Amino acid sequence: MSIRGTASKQFHSMPISISSRVPSAVTSDPSPLDAIRKQTNKIEDILDSVSGPIKPYLPAIGRFLIVATFIEDAIRILSQWSDQVFYLNSYRHMPYIITIIFLFSNVVAMLVGSFLIITRKYSVYAVGALLGVVISQAIGYGLIFELNFFLRNLSVIGGLLMALSDSFARRRITFAGLPSVDEKDKQMYFQLAGRVLLIFLFLGFIMTGNWSIARVFVSFIGLIACVMVVVGFKAKLSAMLLVVILSLFNILINHYWTYSSSHPNRDFLKYEHFQTLSIVGGLLLVVNTGAGKISIDEKKKIY
Repeated sequence: MSIRGTASKQFHSMPISISSRVPSAVTSDPSPLDAIRKQTNKIEDILDSVSGPIKPYLPAIGRFLIVATFIEDAIRILSQWSDQVFYLNSYRHMPYIITIIFLFSNVVAMLVGSFLIITRKYSVYAVGALLGVVISQAIGYGLIFELNFFLRNLSVIGGLLMALSDSFARRRITFAGLPSVDEKDKQMYFQLAGRVLLIFLFLGFIMTGNWSIARVFVSFIGLIACVMVVVGFKAKLSAMLLVVILSLFNILINHYWTYSSSHPNRDFLKYEHFQTLSIVGGLLLVVNTGAGKISIDEKKKIY
């Protein structure tokens, strides 16, 4: 009995000494995620200090770039009106009067919608109009099943949703007879959807084109950054990395200005150049506002 009692006393004393050592072990051995976060925090601090002078203008720059492709498209339709009418009427077999209405309504929607997004007025209607343009052009020009076009337009839609979330961050909406609704609750869902859709352009870049060692390296780094943007882990830093990659890609690959106006590739490269600018604009809004409430970064602040 005395042996059993001594053993019991020694057994009960063991957890106390073990538990007293646990906190020191945890604090002295941080997780890999915390180590990465510490290093990326330093990089973010450097970027913040460098980008400080232009940071107040990032939202305006981002919104302008998001609608750049729509402004360019409207100007292109107006400058090539007869060619557009001929193509839709002859090759797409669209009746002449429907062709005129289709082109005119698209030009008006793109110019008015772009102006409203830049000025942050009636953003819901502006985004709705531009979404209508994306869908109607995909059907009208017969490009809805073309993979690269589809992925690019998903990214453009992501940029529009980021512009919409940016407008929700600054106002509240009130309906008669109902309590006021804080649009920041909507903002986080549009931010999440926008982040997810923005990365489809880069997926299109990975899936198309000729492979090389440089392309593999850029694709690997970019894919990691895309995943980080989607889950919201160091989203600002990841979005900035994608902005740099896509901007370099736009200058080195989509250099439409090096082609003559009569070259068949000029319009195609110009179209891709401005679409890429739109995705860059959406990523700049991520750089400015962060990933939002539905993200690892935000959960880290809570816990």
